[in-house]
Amino acid sequence: MEDEIEFIIDTAKENMEKAIDHLKKQLQNIRAGKANPAMLGSVMVEYYGAQTPLQQVANVNTPDARTISIQPFEKSLIKDIEKGIMLANLGFNPMNNGESVIINVPPLTEERRKQLTKQAKAEAEDAKIGVRNDRKSANNELKKLDISEDLLRDAENEVQELTDAHITRIDAILENKEKEIMTI
Repeated sequence: MEDEIEFIIDTAKENMEKAIDHLKKQLQNIRAGKANPAMLGSVMVEYYGAQTPLQQVANVNTPDARTISIQPFEKSLIKDIEKGIMLANLGFNPMNNGESVIINVPPLTEERRKQLTKQAKAEAEDAKIGVRNDRKSANNELKKLDISEDLLRDAENEVQELTDAHITRIDAILENKEKEIMTI
């Protein structure tokens, strides 16, 4: 019985960690003030008939705080890379010089910063919902076990403590991202 309870709690903890990892990846795509290659993480490029992540067909780097430079492995991909950036709807206007694609990252306006903060809050709320769903699943699994009420209550309390700890971490991650977005 103890092993089953421990397994359910460990599974819930693992799933809650995955929700936090997913949140961190989603927040990387939300740009703050300076250029970052991770901003283009969602860009897919048509490469020999298949949608391929940009990082697999080009080198992406930032020569300065306001510029992203994309050096394709094949020059014939320049048009497809520009198209992929436009389709990703990131608000960037790519330019090419025949050798590479260059993106000038415009400074954020106050209005755009507020929009990005709302987007970050929505991602954090999705992560919290995921954590709460993991709690619910764990509690349902615990109730299916044939255990005493005391053991059940203790296990549910442990799951609740895990949930509270992960929600607190999500709030801290969101707070840091909001500071990053609002810093000029």
